[in-house]
Amino acid sequence: MFKKILIANRGEIACRVIKSARAMGIKTVAIYSDADRDAVHVKMADEAVHIGPPPANQSYIVIDKVMQAIRDTGAEAVHPGYGFLSENPKFAEALEAEGVAFIGPPKGAIEKMGDKITSKKIAQDAGVSTVPGYMGLIEDADEAVKISNDIGYPVMIKASAGGGGKGMRIAWNDQEARDGFQSSKNEAANSFGDDRIFIEKFVTQPRHIEIQVLGDKHGNCVYLNERECSIQRRNQKVIEEAPSPFLDEATRKAMGEQSVALAKAVDYCSAGTVEFIVDGDRNFYFLEMNTRLQVEHPVTELITGVDLVEQMIRVADDQHLSITQDDIGINGWSIESRLYAEDPYRNFLPSIGRLTRYRPPAEGEADGFIVRNDTGVEEGGEISMYYDPMIAKLCTWAPSRGEAIDGMRAALDGFELEGIGHNLPFLSAVMDHPRFISGEITTAFIEEEYPDGFEGAVLSEAILERLAAAATAMWCVSETRDAQISGRLNDQKRKVGRDWVVDLGGAQFASTISADADGANVWVGDASYKVASDWTPEDPIADLKINGETVLVKTALTQDGFRLRHRGADLVVTVRSPRAAELARHMIEKVPPDTSKMLLCPMPGMVVKIHVEEGDQIEAGQAVATIEAMKMENTLRAEKAARVAKINAEAGDSLPVDHVIVEFE
Repeated sequence: MFKKILIANRGEIACRVIKSARAMGIKTVAIYSDADRDAVHVKMADEAVHIGPPPANQSYIVIDKVMQAIRDTGAEAVHPGYGFLSENPKFAEALEAEGVAFIGPPKGAIEKMGDKITSKKIAQDAGVSTVPGYMGLIEDADEAVKISNDIGYPVMIKASAGGGGKGMRIAWNDQEARDGFQSSKNEAANSFGDDRIFIEKFVTQPRHIEIQVLGDKHGNCVYLNERECSIQRRNQKVIEEAPSPFLDEATRKAMGEQSVALAKAVDYCSAGTVEFIVDGDRNFYFLEMNTRLQVEHPVTELITGVDLVEQMIRVADDQHLSITQDDIGINGWSIESRLYAEDPYRNFLPSIGRLTRYRPPAEGEADGFIVRNDTGVEEGGEISMYYDPMIAKLCTWAPSRGEAIDGMRAALDGFELEGIGHNLPFLSAVMDHPRFISGEITTAFIEEEYPDGFEGAVLSEAILERLAAAATAMWCVSETRDAQISGRLNDQKRKVGRDWVVDLGGAQFASTISADADGANVWVGDASYKVASDWTPEDPIADLKINGETVLVKTALTQDGFRLRHRGADLVVTVRSPRAAELARHMIEKVPPDTSKMLLCPMPGMVVKIHVEEGDQIEAGQAVATIEAMKMENTLRAEKAARVAKINAEAGDSLPVDHVIVEFE
């Protein structure tokens, strides 16, 4: 067995590999850029080597620098994680020439399966069902439009060497095909150094279901069931689960056997994933094969008990698989929520900054479910603009899907994260969405259920009433403490009232409270609530028992109430006496400033291009500027017809959030 391996990656996947290597008694080497000098994976590894400036194309994906780190440390093998060099055949070739083991598939399999055009042809020859499309190289936007018309809209424009949602666009007409082709080429060139593009039919109402395969160098190959990855945004997965709530055993077996046939066709070894689009009748079509470990691999590990990283290391060491297909079952249900540094209230645009508070829920088993949190950050760390916006992969396991969802709700409720915009509220909202709960989901779920973006979850009347009871009890705790401050302990001391009016984001509830030895009795309307907790105003999370049920609420005191965050809702809550509530109705509301004649930068990023000039008359929907952030291009368009009065940025500028890019007359 190897004595030392180098992880050619960063962040949570580097940490994940280090954990398995450590459990196997293998020493690890981390590599890091200037931006990651104090990163968690650097601290976890036995050794760490600096390899360059923050941009990945000057550090993490520079093969010569990684090879030098291998030589300097004497690493015997390399785990590439995912992204970066994980599917780069030149890297595998360089390792082979150096006599260093690659903890991944052979170079030939990477070349054949890593190229989506070639992989589709091989899949067809192997008897795998494939989606109609154009497999040849596409020279320019005009040809892309012609091919799209031949296939029939809608079409998917994809980078041949792509992955992780990069270099992908859906086009419904000629203009979108033309624009999408160029954007996909740009993203592909920047992310993978390969700007080849292909086009295929976009299957409407699809589910994205993938099969995990695992093979060794001796011809053995198995499939470890499926993962449902249909909750996606901008072609990037957000929530995954295993198994799929949609597949039956016959379809699972057929997809698994075809996946194994494809893997064997290219002499595949190590862990890999075969991705399919599945329609409403359970017809499935091959999309691509990822010749690496997938981001969402933890859900497979949780339902099978197989450590995929360990298996990859053993396969690279020329060992036989220790499991057969008959050994692989499905034990319970697992769900993964990807926590991203993306602001859901700004259409999920990237957010950067320092994690002023980062307290994930405790890992392990409690209350009938298991929590696992794969992460590569810590409190005080910085989310930079140079890399993927993922912060953590929060997973729960339970005996059934419903219990796993309940566990995820509780884990998200207890996840403390401050300092940047993040998608925790959105993840919580999805867990309570009836369509997700039913399992009736497609890859269009987010687009269909949140067509105008995410503005916070709308809580039911029952939950709002319960929160009103909680807010009343918590406010009285705060008021009682204030009343006991030194100087007020006299005959004229302030008394804490019994009757209150609670406003939760515009929904008002009259409440009455009385305390006893076991907590507080709160009446909200005709309903009675027993609220028990040891919460104090300094606590960022209120761990409450309301009528015997555990309720976790993120809290922050304000002048006359709280900011409460619960189940995807972010509420400004006031708790006032009936008289104060009556007077508050006459207060004048502050009007926000008018920004209708400005194009503001919606996220921290770099200007790729300004598409207009001062004095131009532009129309609604016209491209005004393109901003790149976290490896994704975002085109900003005019909301209405206007004349450009002033331009305040140029290509190459790094802009903060809300920087005024263009002013209109």
